[in-house]
Amino acid sequence: MLDVRRLRLLRELAHRTTIAAVAEALTYTPSAVSQQLTALEKEAGTPLLERTGRSVTLTPAALRLVEHTETILAVLEQASAELASVRTELTGALRIGAFPTAVHHILSPALVSLSRDHPLLELLVTELDPAEAPAALRAETLDIALLQEYDYVPLTPEPGLDTEPLFEETIHLAALTPGPLAAQSDSPWIAGTPGTLCHEMTVRACLAAGFTPRIRHHADDFGTVLNLVAAGQGVALVPDLGTHSAPTAVALTPLPTRRRTHLAYRRGTATHPVIAAARTALHTAAAATRPGPDQRAASSRRVPIASRTWESKGEAEIGAPAVVAE
Repeated sequence: MLDVRRLRLLRELAHRTTIAAVAEALTYTPSAVSQQLTALEKEAGTPLLERTGRSVTLTPAALRLVEHTETILAVLEQASAELASVRTELTGALRIGAFPTAVHHILSPALVSLSRDHPLLELLVTELDPAEAPAALRAETLDIALLQEYDYVPLTPEPGLDTEPLFEETIHLAALTPGPLAAQSDSPWIAGTPGTLCHEMTVRACLAAGFTPRIRHHADDFGTVLNLVAAGQGVALVPDLGTHSAPTAVALTPLPTRRRTHLAYRRGTATHPVIAAARTALHTAAAATRPGPDQRAASSRRVPIASRTWESKGEAEIGAPAVVAE
């Protein structure tokens, strides 16, 4: 019989590619991961890893076993969801991952309703880049997360995860004077940190307009980005949720490009009462959000960052750690 815990290690190795990365993500030691994978090979009765020096690659048999593992883990999640459905009250932890603008405008009101309706539910929020969320969901450090995609940076299907649309926004060109994107080919640019979706979106959108952006500044907080634009330091692309409280000197030109936000969770967990409650609250909050530059006057008060990762067990705690939009 194959050990499910060892199968999970193999699945993580397929995604993370190194034993050291698997060990770090799942809080094992590298030697423990190696020992467990060796035991799994004995259980399987066939080689699963090809070792070359310190590097390992998965054999064709291992890759096939990973596919079965995704199905096995999803069935176990579904079984857990069915067992949880017989409980009369929602309890335990709900770990949510979201990017900063969503924390500020969508997640915060969702947390208020979850705390009110399910007071025994422990809410744990982690602010992170959407590119990091799939790995965190698979490692079970998150239960539900908000993912992004742009027209020029589509969402890649993630094995073992299910997604559903949540929110769509317009992308704006932020500059001192309005105009088309192609007119900014000679301007200095402000973009996100290399490796983030926002940075990739900026580069690809400019390439589609016929030029390579000359990026002068890197900033991941859209409030910072817009202040740099207002100071004449460059131009930038900013989604609807990032335009709240934009300085009046900044002209926002809507572009045909869109940013789409999706909910993601492990396959098999959609009907788990805790995940279902989170999905409902997030959809309700997203539907009530009216993003865009027309909201700047109503959102002129900027709230300071209190923490990057925070917890809440009750409605009174929700308002304490406010987070500025990215």
